[in-house]
Amino acid sequence: MAQKIFADTLIGEILHEWTIQEYEQYKRSGFWYVIVTFLGLFFIIYALITGNFLFALIIVVFAIIMFLQHYQKPNQVLFKITELGVVVGRKFYNFSEFEDFYIIYNPPEVKTLYLNPKNILQPMLRVPLLDMNPVEIKHSLREFLPEDIDKEEEPLSDRVARNWQIH
Repeated sequence: MAQKIFADTLIGEILHEWTIQEYEQYKRSGFWYVIVTFLGLFFIIYALITGNFLFALIIVVFAIIMFLQHYQKPNQVLFKITELGVVVGRKFYNFSEFEDFYIIYNPPEVKTLYLNPKNILQPMLRVPLLDMNPVEIKHSLREFLPEDIDKEEEPLSDRVARNWQIH
């Protein structure tokens, strides 16, 4: 479980450090908004016709969240790989919390580090590599975690979010 970083928190020597955005913000065209609005209205009408008011409410809440995030800038978060774990913003994750890692590097679309938690209730930690050298990152992480070399593609959820420009 991630622990909050205080002045006396031992994180070890910093091996790599870069700044990432809290989430990806996409430049969307007017056509994207027309399609998404049409789909949203279609699903709301379908939900109301079938009497599934909870589904209609979920679609409305989703639309509100997308609207609010459009006008909000993502926070810049400092990411560090240290000798003892990784730091994401003000949280420290010990390497013992992770099962393995893998890097998907298919520029320019995908340059991402994935850290798989041991606890199935925790989400996978997804870190954009930006301009970092993936070979150096891989080399550093191999000292502390096994690499899952079977993974060759990004998770379906990430691919769908990137293709549909949803964050």
